[in-house]
Amino acid sequence: MSDLSDWLLALVPGYGPWAVGVATYLSCLAVPVPVSILMLTAGGFVAAGDLPAWQIIAAALTGAVAGDQTGYGIGRAGGEPLLERLGHDPKIGTLLARARDLMQRRGAIGIFLTRWLFSPVGPYANFVAGSTRYSWIRFTVWGIAGEAIWVGLYIAFGYGFAGNIEAASQMAGSILGILAGVAAMLGFGYWLRISLRAEKAKE
Repeated sequence: MSDLSDWLLALVPGYGPWAVGVATYLSCLAVPVPVSILMLTAGGFVAAGDLPAWQIIAAALTGAVAGDQTGYGIGRAGGEPLLERLGHDPKIGTLLARARDLMQRRGAIGIFLTRWLFSPVGPYANFVAGSTRYSWIRFTVWGIAGEAIWVGLYIAFGYGFAGNIEAASQMAGSILGILAGVAAMLGFGYWLRISLRAEKAKE
């Protein structure tokens, strides 16, 4: 891990809820912080009885939701010019394209899935939702639901694999990979069903 990661992890024992809350907030604004490792580590400290579970969960969820809301607000205020500037970076441009596609095709479900299943796209989905003036109520409700799964998943794995963060990280990645595959299969099945109905309607 980098020196920054080591420094952040060192904050968890003494500043657990604050460190996790700030990290989830920044990650939802596309700031590259090792938030998954932080939540896994915090879960391990919860398992050891060194940190209260409710404080860690509340801090992580509050930070994530606040970050989502900030990203939505920035997108709403900055609009398309902001997205155009961000899109000049090839990597960010790819993530923005995926975010736009999910928003156009899936709407609320896209917001929900980008909180946890496709989390690297999440911050850019926030900007896109704000710039297109997507319903704030729907954004908030589906965002909170998705963030609750994200936070719960990583803290639970950290708790279950206390003392072995690498194993917890690998397991979380494997589970998310499986879920992503299942989601892709369900999406393809839904598309195929709609296509077959359309073909029958033409007959």
